[in-house]
Amino acid sequence: MSVGLIALLDDVAALAKAAAASLDDVAGQAAQASTKAAGVVIDDAAVTPRYVTGFSPARELPIIWKIALGSLRNKLLFLLPAALALSLFVPQAITPLLMLGGLYLCYEGTEKIYELLFPHAAHAHEAEIEGTSLDAKTFEDEKVAGAIRTDFILSAEIMTITLGSVPDAGLPTQAAVLAVVGILITIGVYGVVALIVKADDFGLMLARGSSRSPLAVLSRAIGRGLVQGMPYFLKLLGMVGTAAMIWVGGGIILHGFEQYGYGWLSHLLHDAGDMAAHAVPAIGAFSSWLVQAAGAGLVGIAIGAVAIVAVSLLVSPVLRWIRARSGTAASTPRVMQHDD
Repeated sequence: MSVGLIALLDDVAALAKAAAASLDDVAGQAAQASTKAAGVVIDDAAVTPRYVTGFSPARELPIIWKIALGSLRNKLLFLLPAALALSLFVPQAITPLLMLGGLYLCYEGTEKIYELLFPHAAHAHEAEIEGTSLDAKTFEDEKVAGAIRTDFILSAEIMTITLGSVPDAGLPTQAAVLAVVGILITIGVYGVVALIVKADDFGLMLARGSSRSPLAVLSRAIGRGLVQGMPYFLKLLGMVGTAAMIWVGGGIILHGFEQYGYGWLSHLLHDAGDMAAHAVPAIGAFSSWLVQAAGAGLVGIAIGAVAIVAVSLLVSPVLRWIRARSGTAASTPRVMQHDD
C-alpha cells in the first residue's frame, strides 16, 4: 500500500494502542490523532475535491456535507460493526475484502486516466455503467454516491488496521477506539476539503476590499492570487487524487498477495526503494517512497485496465439486461390499465 497511507496507519495504530491502555483516556488520546492524520488528509483531501468540481459555488459546501455524512455512516454504521464481527467470527475474510476494495480504487483511478486519453470512449463506458444523468439533482446524487463509495474503501483500510492494532483489548474498548478515530479523521479530512474548495471564494472576498492601507493592499494581492491560482491548484489536486487512488489500490492488492505468500513483487519494490534511498541519501526517504509508490501505481494501472475491460465485456451487458427488465416491468401496469 502507499507509503503515505502506511505512515497514517502506523500513526492510527499508535493512537489505538494508547487509547486502549485506558478507556477513560480514549477521547484524549484520539484528539492527538488530529495532528497525526496528515497521510489520510493528503490522500482523501486530494481525492474528494474532484467530486465537487463542475458545480456552482452555492452547492459546494452542501455536497461536501453530504459526503462527510456518508463517510460517518460508512465508518460508524457499517464498517465499525462489520470490522468487529469479522474480527470475532471470520477474520480470514478481512484480507480478500480489502483486496476487493483495492480493485475498486484501481478501477476508479485508471478510468480517470482512460477518460483523459480517450474521452469519447470513456464517456460511453461510463454511460453504460451508470446511465445518463437527466437533471442536475441526479448528476449531483451520482457524484456524491461515487465519493462515498471511494471513501468507504479508504475508511475500511483505516478501520481494519486500527482494529488490528488493539487485538487484546475488550470489545467495548475496540468499539470506542474505532468510533473516536473514525470521527476525528472524518472531521479532519472534510474540514480540509471544505477549506480547499472555498479558498477561491475567500480570495474573492479579500480582492474586493477598497481600503488603501498597506495591509489592505496586501490582502487584495493575496485574494487575487487565490482566485487566479485555485483553479490550477484544484486541477493539480485532482491529478494527485487520481494517482493516490491508483497507488493506494495497487498497494492494498500487493499487501494482500503478500499475506497469502505471494510477496515477491512487494519485496522487489521494497528492495528497489532501498536502492533509491542509498543512491540519493540526501532525500533517501522520499526516493524510497517515490519508487515504491510508482511501482504500486503501475500495478494499480495494470489491474485497473483489466477491470475496465472486464466491466465492459461482463458487467455492462448484465446491467443493460437488468435495466431493460426493470423498464419492461415498470411499463407493464400502464399497459394493462390501458387495455382495461
